[in-house]
Amino acid sequence: MIQQNRIWFITGASRGFGRIWTEAALERGDKVVATARKLESITDFKEKYGDNVLTLALDVTDSEQVKEAVHKAHQHFGKLDIVLNNAGYSLVGTIEEASADEIRALYETNILGPVSVIQAVLPIMREQGYGHILGTSSNLGHVTLPVIGYYSSSKWAFEAIHESLAEEIKQFGIKVTIIEPGAYATEFGSQDSLKFSQNMEVYNDFKTEFIKTIQSYEKGDPTATPEALFKMVDAENPPLRFHLGSHNLPLVKSVYAERINLWEAWDEVSSAAQGS
Repeated sequence: MIQQNRIWFITGASRGFGRIWTEAALERGDKVVATARKLESITDFKEKYGDNVLTLALDVTDSEQVKEAVHKAHQHFGKLDIVLNNAGYSLVGTIEEASADEIRALYETNILGPVSVIQAVLPIMREQGYGHILGTSSNLGHVTLPVIGYYSSSKWAFEAIHESLAEEIKQFGIKVTIIEPGAYATEFGSQDSLKFSQNMEVYNDFKTEFIKTIQSYEKGDPTATPEALFKMVDAENPPLRFHLGSHNLPLVKSVYAERINLWEAWDEVSSAAQGS
């Protein structure tokens, strides 16, 4: 049975999955606090859904603004059932090319921003005795790609934080799910959603081939994802990790099989390092 009239708090609601899931939640009868860095990018939700949606400007890298937005959301609707951290972007550049400032900015948005949201909502959810924290990660939380290595690393950190979080807060009746989409035809890969590091000519050919490879990937239909998302959040025992798309599981199984084979090949040497 589909549970309705839930209150969602969604960051990054202006585009991609954030916009699709916000609208789908509203269409099924839930209420949503939709947030985005630019308020004007989500005003259409208010025009279409009226009192069922509260739209707020929110830059997740501003911890004080995060606290204020969460407070306003809780005051407005009286509870927070589902919190979805969806804000994030990708930095395009090799490990050598990216500057320290570019890497810090990526981590501010992709890691510290979601942590600020989590820390702001936990007191509310603890008092309620329930809640579900969702975080949009990626299949790149398990595997990596060149040229977007720092983005991949941010998702690895994102996954570790949420895995630890799940163990820490289950005692309060709060659930955690990491959403791991594969390649989808959203605006996430557009020029507006990417940031580029400085270019070093020595990597030009490599990056050209990489981009060709990425563009050849079969991309899923993002409008097909809400039904799967709702089946997950409506489950009595939702999973800690939740793939979106048909290509993730075969890819992850293959990568982990390679890792296990490598560890086993070196196990005798590794075990000897234990000492007596």
